[in-house]
Amino acid sequence: MDRTLAAGTVSSNQLDALDEQVLWAREQYVYTAPAPMIKVLLSHLAEVDDLAGHRQPAAIQVHLSELTAMLATLIADALMKLGDLTRSQSWYATARNAADDSGNPGLRARVRAQAAMLPFYYGPLEAAVTLAREARIISRGRPRSVTAAFASAAEARALAKLGNTEGAESALRYATTAFEQSGAGALADTDAFGFPERRFRLYESGTLTALGQTSRARRVQETALRLYPSKTGIDPALLNLEAALCLARDRRPTEACQLAGTTFLRIPPQHRTPIVEQRAREVIGALPPGAEVGRAAHELREILALPPGQM
Repeated sequence: MDRTLAAGTVSSNQLDALDEQVLWAREQYVYTAPAPMIKVLLSHLAEVDDLAGHRQPAAIQVHLSELTAMLATLIADALMKLGDLTRSQSWYATARNAADDSGNPGLRARVRAQAAMLPFYYGPLEAAVTLAREARIISRGRPRSVTAAFASAAEARALAKLGNTEGAESALRYATTAFEQSGAGALADTDAFGFPERRFRLYESGTLTALGQTSRARRVQETALRLYPSKTGIDPALLNLEAALCLARDRRPTEACQLAGTTFLRIPPQHRTPIVEQRAREVIGALPPGAEVGRAAHELREILALPPGQM
């Protein structure tokens, strides 16, 4: 029985190598386009899956479940960016199962907060609130963790989009306090599983924009944009599209459409995915009555209809 309990096919060197590969993938994910990134993530996951399919000592099995949860979350996020919503939802479910199997509360909360992005962008918004709230509740015993801040910020953003002003403002206050207490602003921000200040500001911007607090939102957007390095993903574009939404709500339709169109055209083709197009179309939907059939809106629609190779 002792020999059975000690049996396993994973050496410490193998586990260290896997950790390095996954950490590298998490760092690459911050600025790599989703389509090529999926291939890398699936390759790492196949190796983890092969090892997890054999009996391992409990500590190693837990570690493999943690790696599975991380990789599955990134795969789900990449599929969401590409607009493959059904497979994205399935991979998020796999990530939650793996995180629950690991028993790691921080990871369980993180995966749920990340999964809330899918219904936030594509609906239903109530599901985004539920997932973010679950993440916040799991983090309740660790109020100073960066995941608690992430979960509350995600909940605030979804509640704001639902029109729940009181709930959104309360969740945003909690997120701000948790973020300040976590010390995340002083940590390295090159990890897809991090939550640096620039990402916190992105969620704050989304909350304020949805609440119609455009002046505050614009200040937050400007602060966040200054924090992004030159080599990054689509978050700066999302911030600029939220700035365009603010202009639309301030009844400045021409400027709103021009900013949205310019932002869309500046995105590298490999990053110009359906999630960005969907956010740009929200600008048209936010225009004041009558402006949606104007020249500026027509030009923006034409830009969004062009295939990437013709931009």
